[in-house]
Amino acid sequence: MISKCLFPVAGYGTRFLPATKSMPKEMLPVVNKPLVQYGVEEALGAGLSEIGFVTGRGKRAIADHFDVSYELEHQIAGSSKEDYLASIRDVMAKGSFSFTRQREMRGLGDAILNGRRLIGDQPFGVVLSDDLCVADEGVLSQMVKLYKQFRCSIVAVQEVPKEDISKFGVIAGKQIKDGLYQVDNMVEKPEPEDAPSNLAIIGRYILTPDIFEIIENTPPGKNNEVQLTDALLTQAKNGCVLAYKFKGRRFDCGSVAGFVNATNYVYENLYTQD
Repeated sequence: MISKCLFPVAGYGTRFLPATKSMPKEMLPVVNKPLVQYGVEEALGAGLSEIGFVTGRGKRAIADHFDVSYELEHQIAGSSKEDYLASIRDVMAKGSFSFTRQREMRGLGDAILNGRRLIGDQPFGVVLSDDLCVADEGVLSQMVKLYKQFRCSIVAVQEVPKEDISKFGVIAGKQIKDGLYQVDNMVEKPEPEDAPSNLAIIGRYILTPDIFEIIENTPPGKNNEVQLTDALLTQAKNGCVLAYKFKGRRFDCGSVAGFVNATNYVYENLYTQD
């Protein structure tokens, strides 16, 4: 049973400057909800109710968002505006939230390792809030079902154009069944000519707890950062890692163009239906 999900949210969000100079990029609104709330709702929908955040300096707004605002609630109590808080109240009622800090930006692998104290010796989900996923069944829900069957680490993947391949970790492996691969190779942000496939890892993972020890023994890799991809490759060679071609649509909200596309899509397809 998986009950915990980790959100690495310590990044600076430099592609959104100056907006992110004093505001966490994860709090940028996609229509009327901050980006991070979409990810938390996806985790809760998959049964992962213990939410852990690996934060950094200047990220206190994330903790405030998942807490009660007594002044605001007092001001709008009994008015029609109170309905606007329904979604975050529901999230707060369903989940528990804990926080730790990544003091130095040393890569995704290091951020995951910093979350060890929040996870303990349990399998857990990981959501990168930059990736907003829209699906009839949440991507994490799809992956939890697979974990119950295979009991190993799983990464979500999608096919990407050759010209974009250098932005991602890329996998290669043996296809077990339609959309599911046993990983035998992983490369972090390869040049297109060096990529082992066009299957790119996106920001949804289910990890087994042995990944922490593997990360501890993983030297810095690409950009002199501790890469989760490198640790997962070790795990794949010594055991099993699966890659799952998820059902749904993913928006790269770490880029301005992707963020705008996500906002337009959510407004046209989800928000106006409520």
